[in-house]
Amino acid sequence: MKAGPLSTLNRNIAVHVSALTATKTADGLIDPKLVLAWLMSSIGAPGFLIGLLVPVREAGSLLPQLLIARNVQGTLRKKYWWVAGSAVQGLAAFGIAGSALVLTGTAAAWAIVVCLALLAVARSACSVSYKDVLARSIEKGQRGRVSGLAGTVSAVAVFAFAIVLATGLLPREPRVIAGAIALAGGLWVFAAAVFCLLDETPNGEDATSRDALAAMLRPLREDGELRTYIATRGLLISTALAPPFLVMLGNADATEFGNLGLLILASSIAAIVSSYVWGALSDRSSRQTMMLAGLLSGLTLAGASLTAFVSSSTVASLAVAGFVFLAQIAYQGARGGRKTHLTDMETHDRKAVYTAVSNSVIGLLLLAGGLFGLLADWSGPEIVLAVLAVMSFLASVTAFGLSEVQRDKA
Repeated sequence: MKAGPLSTLNRNIAVHVSALTATKTADGLIDPKLVLAWLMSSIGAPGFLIGLLVPVREAGSLLPQLLIARNVQGTLRKKYWWVAGSAVQGLAAFGIAGSALVLTGTAAAWAIVVCLALLAVARSACSVSYKDVLARSIEKGQRGRVSGLAGTVSAVAVFAFAIVLATGLLPREPRVIAGAIALAGGLWVFAAAVFCLLDETPNGEDATSRDALAAMLRPLREDGELRTYIATRGLLISTALAPPFLVMLGNADATEFGNLGLLILASSIAAIVSSYVWGALSDRSSRQTMMLAGLLSGLTLAGASLTAFVSSSTVASLAVAGFVFLAQIAYQGARGGRKTHLTDMETHDRKAVYTAVSNSVIGLLLLAGGLFGLLADWSGPEIVLAVLAVMSFLASVTAFGLSEVQRDKA
């Protein structure tokens, strides 16, 4: 960056925004909770395989990160890990689309689950490397806006997808959804190609990258800021777990296309109106962003739970949509705040290790979060939402104990 640092910075911002917009749009087109669940149901997949979609996607993208981080940490240019991860996600998406078009029933379902597992592991490589690459290519004070802008643009694209689904402008059949998933694959491959253009400041190999797994966990023992961050992020998984239970309040079936479109619409609108705002706020104070997101989530989920308790029947569809909208705004804030906080936090040149440690812990918590489904069967979704509301409020409390990392010099 000796010649023309401003132009280099602007080019890097354009690369980040372009690549993230493509991958975030692809995520919306292949959403396991909604799109893949509907697709597998429509091709006659057994229920237990449909139930594997979210655990495979979430755990597969988080749990491998400690092992991957050992290799990422010792790489001079970490952007190529992201490039490889995005390209493999694209190939896996092509595999999912092809399986839906060529196979049927259980065979198609197993093929989709296997491809989704491959996609999730590839995603873990992107997650481990990205914050380090972002910190080495974009100045502090710009990073949250990069993610926020990409989130807004991609949300508009997913919003358009939801509109054509909800209104029936596209035929409501598996081959059309398979086509959308193939498009997602193309977006991931495009993002990989664009990211190769990034000007990343290289770093020397960190000797700790060759340490044993116990050494990889050392920051968890020694860094109090990291422990508080993980506690806050762990409590904020309430924002990710809540939407299915909100839908259950209206006795809605997420595999039906009308409800699928409604839920995607609510999520997309929430991202459009809030992503950039949360990103800008995160650049000023990621700590306060997580506090506000936890508070909004707590109030929303508590309100939804109370509405269900006092209602004599199922909650009206519009009310459910409103709760989903607010909950997704809170989710965008929690997501933006925790990403920017970890990126700006002092990690002693071990960003990939810190990312992997925190993501691995959260992956285990998300697996445990599957127990909320059993609780909902036993006591109803309103009880689950009440518990998730308490978690969200507690996240605001723990976030209060975090440092104002944006006040440090870049």
